[in-house]
Amino acid sequence: MYDVVVIGGGPSGATAAEDLARSGHKVAMLDRAGRIKPCGGAIPPRLIADFAIPEDQLVAHITMARMISPTQRSVDMAIENGFIGMVDREHFDEFLRDRAAGAGATRLTGTFVKVDRDGSNPSVVYREKASGELRSIHTRLIIGADGARSAVARAEVPGGSTIPYVIAYHEIIEAPQSGARYDPVRCDVVYDGDISPDFYGWVFPHGKQASVGMGTGLSGFDLKAATAALRKASGLADCRTIRREGAPIPLRPLDRWDNGKDTVLAGDAAGVVAPSSGEGIYYAMFGGRVAASAAAACLTTGRASDLKLARRLFMREHKTVFRVLASMQNAYYRSNDRRERFVSLCHDVDVQRLTFEAYMNKAIVRSRPMAHVRIGLKNLAHLTGMVRPDYV
Repeated sequence: MYDVVVIGGGPSGATAAEDLARSGHKVAMLDRAGRIKPCGGAIPPRLIADFAIPEDQLVAHITMARMISPTQRSVDMAIENGFIGMVDREHFDEFLRDRAAGAGATRLTGTFVKVDRDGSNPSVVYREKASGELRSIHTRLIIGADGARSAVARAEVPGGSTIPYVIAYHEIIEAPQSGARYDPVRCDVVYDGDISPDFYGWVFPHGKQASVGMGTGLSGFDLKAATAALRKASGLADCRTIRREGAPIPLRPLDRWDNGKDTVLAGDAAGVVAPSSGEGIYYAMFGGRVAASAAAACLTTGRASDLKLARRLFMREHKTVFRVLASMQNAYYRSNDRRERFVSLCHDVDVQRLTFEAYMNKAIVRSRPMAHVRIGLKNLAHLTGMVRPDYV
C-alpha cells in the first residue's frame, strides 16, 4: 500500500514525488519513459532557486531576447542583472526523476490504464513496459501528472476532457558555430502569422544544440512546413536535425483539479501553462509542489476536501499573472497588424523592465505604479490604432 501514486514523471510529477518522499510518505512514480516533450527549455532564476537546480543542468545562459515582427523588424530586450537558464528536457526530466528516486520514491515504468475501486482504497492499473503485462498497485491517493490530454484527468476529474490546447512542434538541431542571425546567448521569439497564425515561433539556444519550433491551435496548419520556413529565415536550414517532437500544450487551467475523493491533478494535466508565453516548466514544478502539499494534508486529516488546496494555492500565487497574459494573447495574437504593434510596444523601456522582472520573479511587479499607468496608456493607443505600429 502506497500513500500516493504519482502518474507521470515530468517536472510536475517528479517534483510531487520528491516532495512527498522527502516528507516521509511512501510514494510510487509511474512514468512511460523514453518520451521527450517539445519545449524551448527556458527556466527563470526563481525556479533555479526554489527547486535547487544545479549549474550542470543548464546548457546555456541567456542574456538577451529578440522579438521579431511580421515585417522582420526586431526589438532586442536585454536581461538586466541576471540570466535565463536553458535546459534540455531529454536530460533535465531524467535528472528530476533520479532525484525523486534518491529521496525515496519508487520508480515504475509503464503506461497508466485505469483506476479500480473495488475496496476502500483505489488501485492504479498500468501496463508494465518491460513485460507488457498489466500490474496493479494499491494506494491511498493519486496525483495525475501525465500531461496535456491527461488520461487521469479524463477518467477521474469532471471537466478533465475539455481543456483547450495548442500543438507545439520543434526540431532540435546542431547549433551553428557562428552566424549573422543566430546568437548562442539570445532567445528569438517570432510573431509572424506565416510561422504561427495564433501563437509564435522560437529559436532557443541549448549550448551545442538549439530548439527551433512553433505552436498553433489551428487545425490543419502545417507545423513542419512552418518550422522549415522559420529555420530558413533564421539561417538554420542547413544545420543537422537531431530529433523532432510534437505535443499538445494546454491554454487554460482547469476549473477543477480533484475528484473529491482520492485524485488531484498537477502540471499540464491541470492546464498550468502560461498564456501568451507558453511557459510551462516553472508552473509545472510549482503545480507539483502544491499537489504534494494538498496530498500530504489529505493524508494527515483524512479529509478529501483538502485536495482542493492544490488549485487554491496555485491560483493565489499566479492567477493575476495568468489573467494578464491571457488578455495580452487575446489582444495581440489575432492578426499580423496586432503582432506588429505588440513588437513595437516592446521597444518601451517600462515594458521591458516590468516584463523581465515579472518573468524572473513570477509575480506582477507593483513597486512602480506609474510605469503600469504608462504601459496601460501605450497599450490602449496601440490597440485602438491611435499610433503607427512603428511608434516607439
